[in-house]
Amino acid sequence: MMTQPNLNSFPGWQGHLQLTYRHHRATTQAVQNQGTAPLKVQRSFYPEDAAICHNTILHTAGGIVGGDRLQLDIDLEPQSRAVITTAAAGKIYGSNGTAAIQSIVQNIGENACLEWLPQENIVFNQAIFHQHLRVNLAPTGSWLGWEINRFGRTARGERFTQGVWKSATEVYRQDKPIWIDRQVLYGDEMVDSPHSLAGHSIVGSLAWIGAEVSKDLVIEARSIFDGEPSKIGVTRLTEGLLCRYRGDSTTEVRQWFTAVWHLLRYSFLKSPPIHLRVWQ
Repeated sequence: MMTQPNLNSFPGWQGHLQLTYRHHRATTQAVQNQGTAPLKVQRSFYPEDAAICHNTILHTAGGIVGGDRLQLDIDLEPQSRAVITTAAAGKIYGSNGTAAIQSIVQNIGENACLEWLPQENIVFNQAIFHQHLRVNLAPTGSWLGWEINRFGRTARGERFTQGVWKSATEVYRQDKPIWIDRQVLYGDEMVDSPHSLAGHSIVGSLAWIGAEVSKDLVIEARSIFDGEPSKIGVTRLTEGLLCRYRGDSTTEVRQWFTAVWHLLRYSFLKSPPIHLRVWQ
């Protein structure tokens, strides 16, 4: 039987990142950028427009281990727009029984928009990882985010047969819940269950919260997936869209999520498609 995680002992990294964005004179700037190891943010850049600030988060330790406790606080003041990604795939290493915990809070002001697009996580066998993301939206704020997880280093033939992965995403508008999504995976027989991974290694979720979407947009989001239709699901949320993926190809899920992101940019954000430089 696997050792239960010790949530009261954190011998690893105690990292914290604070990012605050402000819109002034048609430009969005990261006016506050404070991080403690292992979290760091690269210099802001503007590949499309001065009103949209792009940033890349670095995890300088190279991966997350049991005992790490990471906190990210991201605030977008009114009118600001930011696109945030990560420099590389996240690595969540096996644990000796202590959980690694990552907490993210994103506050999005009036007419502000955050596009939260981290690269995929690789969850090693025996990893114990708990992540909680809370998004607080102002009445006219909007958010687009995704999460992609690969369970086991499949290139080495490793499967996720031991460990615990928990992910909770909560989106609120003025403290009213808009979308609550909690997932948990135990590294045991569940990985082959049709109600879990069904033998696959990758799951992904993309959500857009900002406006009601049409049935036609749902149909289009499904149609642009260039793969087996049984791998995906698309549905409308109260104020947006939800896409799910379960399969075995990081390239496949990223290409689809990117195409849906571009579709939503055209439909709601009045922004053209863009391919992030760090992904090249």
